[in-house]
Amino acid sequence: MLSALFSRQREQHPLVLSVADIILDAALGGNFRTVYDTYIKHYPLSESYHRTELKRNPAYRKFVQSVATDPRIRKRDLFTFLSRPVTRLPRLKLVLEQILKLTDKDHNHPDLDTLPMILGILGDLIKATQPGIEAAESKVKLWALCESLTFQRGEMIDMDLSNESRTLVFSGPLTRLSRSDSGWSSHVMDLTGCLLDNFFLLTRDEKRNGTIRRHLVSRPLPLSYLRLGPFDAPAETRKEKPEDGRLLDKFRSSTVTVYPFTIYHASSRSSRRYTFYVASERIRKQWWSAFVDAIGVHKARQEGNMWFYQRLLTDRFFRVMGLHVPYGSKISLSGRVRSAVSFESGGKKFIAVGCQDGIYISAWGIEEYRRVFTYPNPIDMTAIQSVGPKTYNKFIVHVEAGLLAFSLDLVAQVALGQVQLWNVLMASMERVVRHDTAVVFFKNLHIGERELIMYASKRRLQASLDLHVVEVSHSSALSPQQISNPPPRNSFRAFGETGYIPRDAFDISPLSKTVGICAKDGIVIVDPLNLTSSKHLIVPDLREAATDPQIFLLKTRLEGARPLGLVPVPGDSQEKDKEILVIFDLVGCYITRKGIPCRSAGFIRWETSATSFVLRGSHVFLFSPQFIEIRDITTGVIVQVIEGADIRLLHASPDILVAMRGSKDDKDGTSEKIVQLTETSALPAATPIAAVPSVWDEWDM
Repeated sequence: MLSALFSRQREQHPLVLSVADIILDAALGGNFRTVYDTYIKHYPLSESYHRTELKRNPAYRKFVQSVATDPRIRKRDLFTFLSRPVTRLPRLKLVLEQILKLTDKDHNHPDLDTLPMILGILGDLIKATQPGIEAAESKVKLWALCESLTFQRGEMIDMDLSNESRTLVFSGPLTRLSRSDSGWSSHVMDLTGCLLDNFFLLTRDEKRNGTIRRHLVSRPLPLSYLRLGPFDAPAETRKEKPEDGRLLDKFRSSTVTVYPFTIYHASSRSSRRYTFYVASERIRKQWWSAFVDAIGVHKARQEGNMWFYQRLLTDRFFRVMGLHVPYGSKISLSGRVRSAVSFESGGKKFIAVGCQDGIYISAWGIEEYRRVFTYPNPIDMTAIQSVGPKTYNKFIVHVEAGLLAFSLDLVAQVALGQVQLWNVLMASMERVVRHDTAVVFFKNLHIGERELIMYASKRRLQASLDLHVVEVSHSSALSPQQISNPPPRNSFRAFGETGYIPRDAFDISPLSKTVGICAKDGIVIVDPLNLTSSKHLIVPDLREAATDPQIFLLKTRLEGARPLGLVPVPGDSQEKDKEILVIFDLVGCYITRKGIPCRSAGFIRWETSATSFVLRGSHVFLFSPQFIEIRDITTGVIVQVIEGADIRLLHASPDILVAMRGSKDDKDGTSEKIVQLTETSALPAATPIAAVPSVWDEWDM
């Protein structure tokens, strides 16, 4: 464009008739708009990079100072040169508006038609760049926030700030206060609220040596858990004493009008409830709009990019007593769902559900459950099918204090309606343990080529629990003739000698070759193949707490925490499973395979108090009565949150089966919903539709 303008000047000097056609050609053709749009949107980022390098890069700062005396620069700094293209379009627009104003209206000058067209194009382009500039400025503010954040010592907080999609939605000053009996503000905190697209941060800003440090005064609040309280409370007045002034001013006060609003954490409504005060109703409305928009966008992103989805298996069959059931009603209810397991037999898939009324079984995907066993409130169930070439064909139930085993094929046949086989099924029952053994908990283990049942039992007046291992002998599936008359078998035999674990132990957490016994004071690592001679290692190993401040801080955090289990952290090919994540009900920490805390003895605090967990791939599920929190096992980043009511983990392998309160609530009771958590897969890229030749030829398209 500049070359064409000089050429026009040489041709028509001294009286240039028009330049509008040249500017119009430049605005409509080439990459005129693209170049300006790209530059203007990136200008805030460039300026931020320049400021950052001046502060932290001595060599860069020295170079900038050395070229400042160059006469070609004319004593201008780099900020001036970076900003000049940003103002180029508005300045060009002002020049053209002045030309149009001075153009003679009586002689039909061609610029009278061309200039309005150019001004419209430039005006649209300037408006189109504004959102990009705002987004870039928001990105710069986010960078500044990330660089200035100061976290509390010991806690590992990963908010995925390096993600390219991260944005700073809104920020501004907030005040929290508490009142004394006299009416004076006994404690006023001037804070800064920063609303990101995934977290809300509350910081206390401190200026030191020209830099700002932002100290987190509260743990970041994920938008998945953020809930809005009242934003329409009446304005309040607060008395403030001036900090600076004359001597008598210290005894005077000024009245300030403030406008409150409240937000809270959905899983900690009482302990993490925040009431803030702002200076005007307009600012309070801005915060309301920012919260509503950010939560809405975050929810839409979560629903559109779920790592795991809930596949509904049943929401009408299982019922518990509800508020709408008539008083004195004698309806038959299945009761609360307590356990479940999925299995296959005869090429079909089944699901067994244990509840207050017994054990119901149905073909997978069909809500036609049949009560196969009348054992009330089964504690746990498992199905041992095929492991490699070996078939075990066992359905094991932990009921009351015993472990009972049945033929999986017979269980499936009875579930399909072969009622006459029920007596055969009960006659084939095997006891995994002796009838006088009180089983506390058990777990099915697969170690090497062995299929094992590990269980803990208690005896009266004994200070510890007995730990036993039973090996399951493999067998083939029953033939049609054997189903009605199965051969007698002894499928379980004791393996090794009895071990001893703390009496307060409550669960078993399997690893690849060892297992962790969860107890009140920690997790005891034992070798299931050699219980008596294996060294009992308690993890995490906190013996260095007396000399290591980081481990001492971790030990303080773990006091009173309930251990839930262990999960190996996937590593690369050279460091496979080098770390282990120890999961407690409130926190998690990483340890080496020797039990020593690693990652500077840091810990991750869950957003909800977990009652159980599941490892699936590279994600760990934390279950609580209201939420399922899914985190990346390596970084601890929250990737998804599932909300419900009365959530219970029923079984973890091969399917993750979860029970929660259902959607039916009528005279027949409140339904119990069972869902399967299934990992999603990426949608394939859409195949572009090929244009059909000659169809649009007559329309010149």
